[in-house]
This record gives sequence, C-alpha cells and structure tokens, in this order.
Amino acid sequence: MMGELIFRNLLHRPMRTLIGAVGVAVEVALVILIVGLTSGLLTETAKRIEGIGADIMVQAPASSYLLAFSGAPMPIKIGDKVKELKYVQAVTPVLTQFNTSGVEVVYGIDPESFRDVSNGFVFLQGHDLEGPDDILVDDIAAKTKNIVPGETYRIFNHDWRVAGIVEHGKGSRLFVPLPTLQDLVGARDKATIFFVKCTRPEHTDDVIDNMGHVLPNYTIRPLKDLMSLMTSTNIPGLASFINAMIALAVCIGLLVIFLTMYTSVIERTRDIGVLKSLGANHWFVIRSLLSESAALCLLGVAAGVGLSYLVRAGFLWKFPTLSILITPDWIFNAGMIALGGAMLGATYPAWMASRKDAVEALSYD
Repeated sequence: MMGELIFRNLLHRPMRTLIGAVGVAVEVALVILIVGLTSGLLTETAKRIEGIGADIMVQAPASSYLLAFSGAPMPIKIGDKVKELKYVQAVTPVLTQFNTSGVEVVYGIDPESFRDVSNGFVFLQGHDLEGPDDILVDDIAAKTKNIVPGETYRIFNHDWRVAGIVEHGKGSRLFVPLPTLQDLVGARDKATIFFVKCTRPEHTDDVIDNMGHVLPNYTIRPLKDLMSLMTSTNIPGLASFINAMIALAVCIGLLVIFLTMYTSVIERTRDIGVLKSLGANHWFVIRSLLSESAALCLLGVAAGVGLSYLVRAGFLWKFPTLSILITPDWIFNAGMIALGGAMLGATYPAWMASRKDAVEALSYD
C-alpha cells in the first residue's frame, strides 16, 4: 500500500517530481564530476610521471608538493653528486613551468640525460630537440591543438619551432630545451625535479639510503609508490576544495528537496486530512513523506549518474587532454550523500504534515 501511494503521488504532479529529481541529479553529478576531475588529474599525472621510466624522484627539501607545477629550487649540480652514487645508472634534471594559457605543465629537459633515464621518446613525426627554440609535443596535445612539425608554437611569450610529435606518457605533453627554459624563467642552472634511474630496480632502496646521506632534508621518493601517494590529502588545499564543492552540491540538493516536499505537503493538505480521518497516525504520515522523498532521490541519483557520463563525454570531446575518472565508489558515495541530504531536507515538511489536525486539513481549500 505504501509503495502504491508513493508511486501515485510522484506521478500525480509530474512537474514537481521532475524538479525534485533534477535538483538531486545536479547534486550527484557535481559530486561525481568534481571528484572525478581531481582524481583523474592526479591519476593521469602519476601515470605519465611513472611512464618516464625512472626509479626515484628528487625534490626540494621538505617539499610537500607531489605535483611540481613550476619553480626551480634546486641547483643543477645536485645531479652530478647523485650520479656518483653506487647503483645509479643515469640522472636527469627537469625544470617544470606551468603554462597558464594552456593549463599545462611544460618540461625543460636535457635531451641526452632524459633519453638515458627514459629510453627516449617514440617519435610519430619529426625529430628530437636540436635547436634552442625547438619543442616536442605529444600526440594527444598535437591532435587537440592541431599542431604539426615545422610550425611555430608560442608559449611563455616565446616562439618555438615544433621539432616533432612524440607518443604520450612520459611526464609532460610539451618538452623544450632545459637551458632555454631556464633563461626564460630566470632559473639559470636550476631544476625542479631530478629523475634517477638505478642499475636495477631492486637497488632503489639502497640508492635512496645513500642519497639521504648526500642530500639531507631533500624529498626523495620511489616512483613505484607515486600512484598511492597521488591523493587529494597529499596535495595542499585540494581536499578543502573538494569538500567545499561537495558541501555546495549538498546544499543545492537539500534546498531542492526541502522546497519540493514543503510544496507537496501544502498541496496535499486535504489528502493528509483524509489519511488521518481513516486512522493514520503521525508516524505513518512521516514515513510516507520520507519514503516519497527517498524514491524521488533514487530517481535523481540515477539521472545524476547518467548526467555525469554525458557531461564527461562532452568535456573529453572538447578537451581531450582532460582526464575525468568516474569510479563505482564515488557513484555510491554521491548517492549516499544525496540520500542523506534528501532525508534531511524532507524531515521538517514531514514533521509539519504529521502535526496537522484532521478536521482543519479536511476543511483546507
């Protein structure tokens, strides 16, 4: 009986049901997409850094930033010290710089040492860095920006000649000569990261121990653990941003459910009076309204999941370099968040309905 009553109430006023479901759908989609976008960024970045093929990553002392977007806090001579250590096969310095116009991180590299660490690029077109103004672009960025070898590409107020298109997956999507980028950003003889390749992967822990003595206080991480470290809690400010966006989404859903159920109670005042005159107690009224809110929420959750995939497809079509990771865990979490907000938003209208006097409700016009 309860299920039939809920179903009839939802279909009786389709516009109200649609508005409520859309509100919940927007809430669910916001949560899934915000978390998916940040998780996708971290996961994709970690995969590309691991794809370099190094065993160890060295950053500045006490560095808490796993994503080194820009900056050059380390002397490049550090690489010479590390290269002398036992079990070290190759070391390459990388200067990273964030390009705000394209929302991307550019790597300044030394082609020879980078090749020693990463086993070199897979060239789809063109050739390696040869001149001081050459730039390499990976295939995804080249497709997105319609870049071909030989043309001019401008970033950092500097004109670069596209030397080649390389296969994606080795750290960045754009690579330029290290000395040129150092001069452009005023970081002569400086680097942001050092990537270290050991003679054998099993020597990684020994090399890290030795590096700890040579480079005290520096942040030294094995790249095999990078994926597990790439979480929002390890990126300063990111967890707060995600929580703030989730709170905003919950407020939207809670407000929509509250208004929907409040309107429902007002519209169904006479119905509530009939139920009470037939012997329904206040718990039955509360339970029926909360159940209706839950059913409305489930419709919204299903629509929100579908909306998330639709929006993701649109974003990836427009911006192929983006990565939005939608996982079953966060689909479930978003659904639970929406359900909790819906129950909270429906609580007061349900309580208000249960307090109505049967005689007054029947006489309501």
